[in-house]
Amino acid sequence: MLFTEKSPAEKRKIFRDGLTSGKLLQFPGAFNPLCAQMIERKGFDGVYISGAVMSADLCLPDIGIATMTEFVERGQQIARVTDLPAFIDIDTGFGEPMAAARTVRSMEEAGLAGCHIEDQVMPKRCGHLDGKEIVPTDIMIQRVKAAAEAKRDENFVLIARSDARAVEGLDAAIDRMKAYVDAGADMIFPEAMKSEKEFEAVRAALNVPILANMTEFGKSRLLNKKELEALGFNVVIYPVTTLRLAMGACDVGLDRILKDGDQNGVLDIMQHRRDLYDLLRYHDYNKFDESIYNFQVGDTPQK
Repeated sequence: MLFTEKSPAEKRKIFRDGLTSGKLLQFPGAFNPLCAQMIERKGFDGVYISGAVMSADLCLPDIGIATMTEFVERGQQIARVTDLPAFIDIDTGFGEPMAAARTVRSMEEAGLAGCHIEDQVMPKRCGHLDGKEIVPTDIMIQRVKAAAEAKRDENFVLIARSDARAVEGLDAAIDRMKAYVDAGADMIFPEAMKSEKEFEAVRAALNVPILANMTEFGKSRLLNKKELEALGFNVVIYPVTTLRLAMGACDVGLDRILKDGDQNGVLDIMQHRRDLYDLLRYHDYNKFDESIYNFQVGDTPQK
């Protein structure tokens, strides 16, 4: 809260410039603000905020039940604690094109550097599950146009995600992506590609930045950073990775406590108190507090 240095506008400019740097930008997903601070400390390029993770954090499936205000609140909580650019999933825009416009404006006001909007119907499904349905191309064009026109900062990055590969095939999906660029999308997110050749085909067809989703247990093989760079991709997200790591460790630890009766056997896989305090900048808060309350009350002169 007290020690970030960059304004939202500066972070958006960093993100926008990074898209033309020729470098693959790595954006791990943050399941909470503390995780975002760790991502920054580790030296990543930015922070991603997944709708699936936000829903899971509320113990909800990723089918569009969580609301726009819940997304905005979590986006603001995460964006405010890091000097890295952060962009967020806004599902289908939370309603008609006018609602998509309001959502984009709200995310910009919350300090986000960008967002992505998708062409599924509501209720939506996780992008790597079967049985998805998508809206007609003209409906998604309306969403994208409304979202693009809602931006006030030209550096706010609007990303159009297409789930059409699994429904209509790759060629039709590419045609859709081209239409979304014409409608005002700054970047394209081709969801659930099945092979490197499909990633390559999307890259060859489009002249805007492209995002790769490297989510575990999905349709796509987990490509390495060097592989994605060779394919010409601009951004890679690891959307649910940190949540899965954390929940996996919790699962193991809680089982051990039930079995052993105490937590002594899992201390070595826990974050130590000193490391948590360091990540929270505990010392900096104390120093800030001391710098303000450093006066002494003297005797009041008599008149």
